[in-house]
Amino acid sequence: MQRRLHTYRLGKIRYDECHALQDELREARTRGEIGDTLLLLEHDPVITLGRAAKAQNVLLTKEMLAARGVDLHEIGRGGDVTYHGPGQLVMYPIVSLDPDRRDVRRYVRELEETMIRTASDFGVTAGRVDGLNGAWVDGARKLGAVGVRISRWVTMHGLALNVTTNLSHFSFIVPCGITDKAVTSLLQETQREIPMRDVEDVAANHFASLFDAEIIWEPGRPQLPLTATPSP
Repeated sequence: MQRRLHTYRLGKIRYDECHALQDELREARTRGEIGDTLLLLEHDPVITLGRAAKAQNVLLTKEMLAARGVDLHEIGRGGDVTYHGPGQLVMYPIVSLDPDRRDVRRYVRELEETMIRTASDFGVTAGRVDGLNGAWVDGARKLGAVGVRISRWVTMHGLALNVTTNLSHFSFIVPCGITDKAVTSLLQETQREIPMRDVEDVAANHFASLFDAEIIWEPGRPQLPLTATPSP
């Protein structure tokens, strides 16, 4: 039986609020109370530090960041330091990889492939770089990042694709600890503004296809307890 992917557009949401929501959804999915869920959103400006983060990769103090309206959070995903902000599509799948998709590398590649296929649909050729996660243009400019946490085969966190992101904000950090490559966006590569809703539609459908799931678009924001029927 095909999986069902209950998909929500959250609009712009603060990182701490969304992180708490992810935790609640992950626990509910682990208990089998809800089905596979996909959150589509943008964050207010925030720098996040993954489990492998090095403090020196944040180039400004917390006070200096706050003066620029940028929050700072240490979180439980994999990876180093990254930036989220308006104009960046963030996708958080809260899905179970049990029983037939217990392969972390496969899941990460599906997230990367989601960004690669989405970029292609908007005229940008992206791909992978050996030894590095994410989606890259010409092997030199990072278009999108991946960072996940998987507990009891239920996922949280996900991907971030730069659409019209303010790329100057990446100068606050050493993105993902990589010093010799640049950051880019769909806007920079195409020289045209693409509506975020269009990118959401394309990216969600590509992820659902890769995950062998049918999208069910849900209204509003998920409220617990949810009434969605669990996916098979």
